[in-house]
Amino acid sequence: METIDGVRFDVLSLDCPSRPVLQRIGDKWTTLVFMILKEGPRRFSVIRSSVQGVTPKVLTQTLRALERDGLVNRQIYAEVPPRVEYSLTDLGVSLLGPLETVRTWAERNAASILSAREDYDTGTDDPT
Repeated sequence: METIDGVRFDVLSLDCPSRPVLQRIGDKWTTLVFMILKEGPRRFSVIRSSVQGVTPKVLTQTLRALERDGLVNRQIYAEVPPRVEYSLTDLGVSLLGPLETVRTWAERNAASILSAREDYDTGTDDPT
């Protein structure tokens, strides 16, 4: 457990400030948005078309939350029409390594997990 300025960080504690951080990272869309932004600044429309299944409303909420948390930067260009690009901050870039590890693990183990689910759902893995 980390202690900073007398504050003890323990994600298992209900009132720990690190808990919402972990929840943000574990959000359904955060990792997918990061996979797009790791390549560099992207416009909203590019992120939306790349992250299949996300609605514009949810993507907007996700990007705003990531911006609020200091993980994503929103740059507005004074053009007509205005152009907006999103990019990772230095803090966001520091999260790429752990997220890439989780993504790689998920891709490598997806077949095993799907098989385990099938066994569980059909009862073929029942020890009784």
